[in-house]
Order: sequence, then structure tokens, then C-alpha cells
Amino acid sequence: RDALVTILTKPKNSIIAQYKYLFSLDGCDLIFTDDSLEAIADLAIKRQTGARGLRSILENVLMDTMYLVPGSDIISVTVTRETIKNSSKPLYKRRTDLQKTAVNY
Repeated sequence: RDALVTILTKPKNSIIAQYKYLFSLDGCDLIFTDDSLEAIADLAIKRQTGARGLRSILENVLMDTMYLVPGSDIISVTVTRETIKNSSKPLYKRRTDLQKTAVNY
């Protein structure tokens, strides 16, 4: 499990780094919680795909989001354990949320 998390995050051109770069092209931060990385590794073990299955898992989790972010007001996407385990949507932070906060002060 720890080895799979390391494969996801440590290499210079890791899968996580590649996805973060893709999202940054649209002005969006992609954030993975530590729990979500462990959940991805657990899912790869459960499917018996090992390291080769990591990209497939991430593609399935982020597919809708990759089409939603370009041209939208989303500035941050946070992938949580629930996103991986329950196939739920990631948490989105929108530009308008920040404007509302700034106005309240």
C-alpha cells in the first residue's frame, strides 16, 4: 500500500503531478488528501491491478471533473477518501465563493 502511494506521489513525473499540471493549465488547483491517496492504493490492491491500475482509477475518478473545469469558475478541486470509496464528486471551490467571502468582511 505504501509503495503504491509512493508511486503516485514521489517520482518527478508522477501520475498525481501530471494531473495537477493538467488542471493548472485551466487555473485550477488539484488537491488530494492523504486519505484519498491511501484509498486509491487500496482500490488498486482490491482490483489486483497494482501500480498499472493507478492511472485507470484516477481517470475514472476525475473524468467528469476534467470536462467540467475548463471555462468554469472552479479554482480548486479536492479529492477525498469519499470521492474514491463512494464514487462521489470531489469538492469544488468556486471563484464566486471567494468573492462572497471577501464581501462579507
